Amino acid sequence: MFLMDVKEETKYTLMPIVKVIEVIASSDKGIDDAIRQGVAEASKTIRNIDSVYVKDIKAHIKDGNVTSFGCICKIAFRVD
Repeated sequence: MFLMDVKEETKYTLMPIVKVIEVIASSDKGIDDAIRQGVAEASKTIRNIDSVYVKDIKAHIKDGNVTSFGCICKIAFRVD
């Protein structure tokens, strides 16, 4: 009787894990600045930020004038 020992090498592809957090940011200058400030603040404690999705935008009004802008952002980053 002939027995054969066959070892298969299995290759695994690592799939990156992406986490999404939601932040609220605001600015007196505009929506663009609010988004940039939100990402800048999040990047102080989070590495590997890949993208930001703006979920909602609003403007605060006082006496008929826009006083500040706000946005709700979803920030995606890769987990180590």
